[in-house]
Amino acid sequence: MDVTSGSLFIVMGVSGCGKSTVARLLAADAQGRWLDADDFHSPENKAKMAHGIPLTDDDRRPWLDRLNAELRLEADQGPPLFLACSALKQKYRDRIVAGLPQARFVYLKGSPELIRSRLAQRKNHFMPPGLLESQFADLEEPRDAIVLDISRTVDQLVDDFARLA
Repeated sequence: MDVTSGSLFIVMGVSGCGKSTVARLLAADAQGRWLDADDFHSPENKAKMAHGIPLTDDDRRPWLDRLNAELRLEADQGPPLFLACSALKQKYRDRIVAGLPQARFVYLKGSPELIRSRLAQRKNHFMPPGLLESQFADLEEPRDAIVLDISRTVDQLVDDFARLA
């Protein structure tokens, strides 16, 4: 696994694909740290999503800038850093990693059916299952990402990452 001090990975995909779980496990395996991009959303953005209203690019811009600022502060702090973040569009990914050449994306790829079934089981999350279609509509699959198939177990995903990173 090519995960060293100062490494930065953005674990991305649509809601319900397992970003937080996988980022946390990858960080633990690499003796690193992880952040959840959801923690950086404004209360207004969380309220919109909770009411089933998709965010606009204008809604996302300050959030993406906060993420970039946080990554710039944290990335050089030593241990590998993993950020769980939807990062659905290329322009979002570009904004998140501006000035961070060491950043690599880890794309958690899965079918709408699999992810819909996972969202149906999730409790107490501000992102309702009804917004999944808008997420897939916005998704621009990344180029040059480490792609992990989420139909596999989380342990297999950690192993796959170690092999591919």
